[in-house]
Amino acid sequence: MQTDTTPQSAAIFAANRARGAVRFDVSDIDGVTRRRELHEAGSLRVRFPSPEDAGLSAVLVNTAGGIAGGDRFDINIASAGGARLTVTTAAAEKIYRAGGPPAELNVTLKAEGRSHLSWLPQETILFDRTRIHRRFEIDLSETASLLLCEIVVFGRLAMGERVQAGEFSDRWRLRRGGKLVFAENVRLDGDIGGKLASPAIAKGGVAIGMALIVPGDEALVERIRELSPTFGGEVGISAWNGFAIARFCAQDAARLRADMMAVLGRALGSALPRLWLN
Repeated sequence: MQTDTTPQSAAIFAANRARGAVRFDVSDIDGVTRRRELHEAGSLRVRFPSPEDAGLSAVLVNTAGGIAGGDRFDINIASAGGARLTVTTAAAEKIYRAGGPPAELNVTLKAEGRSHLSWLPQETILFDRTRIHRRFEIDLSETASLLLCEIVVFGRLAMGERVQAGEFSDRWRLRRGGKLVFAENVRLDGDIGGKLASPAIAKGGVAIGMALIVPGDEALVERIRELSPTFGGEVGISAWNGFAIARFCAQDAARLRADMMAVLGRALGSALPRLWLN
């Protein structure tokens, strides 16, 4: 007699899913940024390189080696006072094929007082038939500042890999002084490759990106637009509601990364995290 093992298979699948969480906050003590409480769970870790003059750098590490369907990761970071914090990742994050439930990535960022928070992870690389739901919740005080970037790559062209199908869901909410100033939902599913080929979406581009700069105004927009002759892909930037946003689209990841580094360098006014330069 044939036995239905579907419930058992589902239980085994769930038991083998990666779970990871990092939560920490920083503040300034005598003009120097120091971390306060830190919590790590599962396969997500954070490391703090050598101390800096006044700011602090944090490097997120996923010991699972990537994200697969059914995995869940939660990141919660807060800065206060006059702290200056830069967060990046040890390497590009890979989102693998999912045969069942989507992976989940939830990021919560909070900057209070006069603190500055830079969220500068390296690329997120999607594989064919990936399924990923991302959620960003960002809460800033009126006097805090933010520099944020995200790059999504649909397949590694150098390896002959392209994303043909899958599901990519991205939800963004940015509040400043308790007021919602930016909200966006992006969803690509089904025939992702065909949709990216559409002139109205990516015109064949396989890498997209976004940079958020708070505060941001038309003067900053004009300074960044001075870089236009050097861009290898398409870059558009505008400012409203007290922040600036830059959009990126390119035919390959390396070209977009170079454009992003140029924009971040102009906005940051200082060197990018060393891991970006390797």
